[in-house]
Amino acid sequence: MEMAIDTPSPAPPTPPTPPAAGGRQTRAAESVRLEHQLVRVPLEALRSTVRSNHRLAEKEIAAALSSASAAPAESSAAAVDHLTSLVSRLHGLKRKMEEGARAEELQVQRCRARLDRLATASTGDDAEWEDLRLKRILVDYMLRMSYYDSATKLAETSGIQDLVDIDVFLDAKRVIDSLQNNEVAPALAWCAENKSRLKKSKSKLEFLLRLQEFVEFVKAKNCIQAIAYARKYLAPWGSIHMKELQRVTATLVFRSNTNCTPYKVLFEQDRWDFLVDMFKQDFCKLYGMSLEPLLNIYLQAGLTALKTPFCSEGSCPKEDPLSLEGFRKLAEPLPFSKQHHSKLVCYITKELMDTENPPRVLPNGYVYSEKALQEMAKKNDGKITCPRTGEVCDFSECVRAFIS
Repeated sequence: MEMAIDTPSPAPPTPPTPPAAGGRQTRAAESVRLEHQLVRVPLEALRSTVRSNHRLAEKEIAAALSSASAAPAESSAAAVDHLTSLVSRLHGLKRKMEEGARAEELQVQRCRARLDRLATASTGDDAEWEDLRLKRILVDYMLRMSYYDSATKLAETSGIQDLVDIDVFLDAKRVIDSLQNNEVAPALAWCAENKSRLKKSKSKLEFLLRLQEFVEFVKAKNCIQAIAYARKYLAPWGSIHMKELQRVTATLVFRSNTNCTPYKVLFEQDRWDFLVDMFKQDFCKLYGMSLEPLLNIYLQAGLTALKTPFCSEGSCPKEDPLSLEGFRKLAEPLPFSKQHHSKLVCYITKELMDTENPPRVLPNGYVYSEKALQEMAKKNDGKITCPRTGEVCDFSECVRAFIS
């Protein structure tokens, strides 16, 4: 008896990934590498909000339990008043926890929106993706340059509020404004809120803020208060920063009108600018942001390919971005691009001149691509007009040049 054996049909070959889809996947991978802060910032903000809510709940619940155990037993009226106060306090805690829950939900919504945004990198429309990315980069730049109103307006008109970090930068603005007004209290409160993470990153911001507050007491000639402050807030740092502590406490002797340079600099206004810079660095590190604005990073990536020694000379052509002072300043720390061979670009078409499109020299010495001159000759009965000088000649007078 013959048996029929069913052999499974081979699986159809996997269709190759279309070039456009492959490009989108590459774009998504590049976006994650260059803009990791797109997801990292709201995640860090969510973690911070959860920690704050947890600390608040622990503190209030412990206080409520302590208050309940201390309720008076001898007087019923006093007990009622005590319990009424306790209930009122618990209602306040409930309101605070509800506000905290709403803040957490907002951060979760932003994380979800950004993950969805990254998911569209490999499937969405190219033009729409690039347009929104440019707007996000511009908002990031405006926030870092303190153009908060402009950044908010652009985010609202573009509908990208969940894709930018305006609220995070506004919290930082409050601290920066206080430091610029010679106040350290908001900055110290920020350090207290993020104490564990700042300690892990070995930040010196809190220590420098304490030093500055001590110096301000000395500057105001409140020496007794300065000594008391040093004993309470600076002494715990002695095992780590003893040399700096010794130098700062010596200001009690030298005072603010000293001409001794090592101590004179401690009283200068530049110290507050230094604290602002230190806060910005720790703020960016805490949220996983790049120290430089994303706009600068993208621009520098392009300028790296364009920068040559010729760009620093006065004869840099106007078409070159490095002819502008702003771009030259941005490209200043960048290395020169590596050029193995000279490249000739046509003044008319902006296309590269090579063996397929060779250069031709006009009688007046200017060089243009053969393609551009042929098109010009067809439109003008074989005549060529130099776009730089206006001189006219026949196409036959143009001599081919050879690149070695």
